[in-house]
Amino acid sequence: MARPGRLLRNLFAGWFQLGRRFPPGTLDEIARAIAAGERTHLGEVRLAVESRLAPAAVLAGTSARQRAEQVFAQLRVWDTEHNTGVLLYVLMAEHRIEIVADRGIARKVGQAAWDEIAARMGGAFAQDRWREGCLEGIGAVHALLARHFPAEGRDNPDELPDRPVLL
Repeated sequence: MARPGRLLRNLFAGWFQLGRRFPPGTLDEIARAIAAGERTHLGEVRLAVESRLAPAAVLAGTSARQRAEQVFAQLRVWDTEHNTGVLLYVLMAEHRIEIVADRGIARKVGQAAWDEIAARMGGAFAQDRWREGCLEGIGAVHALLARHFPAEGRDNPDELPDRPVLL
């Protein structure tokens, strides 16, 4: 059974702020940062921002992590040659950031590293610095991927779209 506060947050919080916090220019800048970073490693990075969960999902007890895993599958972040896709998922209504890494990178980077990146992003978001928080998080993910899966002159196709997804 969903807590009433969680249901209310998902019904009323944040949905109207999605376009204000992520205007087209910011989405373009984030897409450029993703593309530039991906040239340095063999991973693929996606950013998905969801304003709120559907009431049915909240009532069913779907957690932000479970929803992030659903979005990871929906966006096919797992569908990369080296299994090095990483999804940064933001659920605005619940102030949650979840980072889901495919098995190739998850073998080399522990959950604590992802949690630290999510915490830094959350700190920026709490100060209403959405653009900066996203860019900082994306940069940190790129640094981890470059350390563990450097491109170093290897064939490095862009396997997934770079533009953030607003859900």
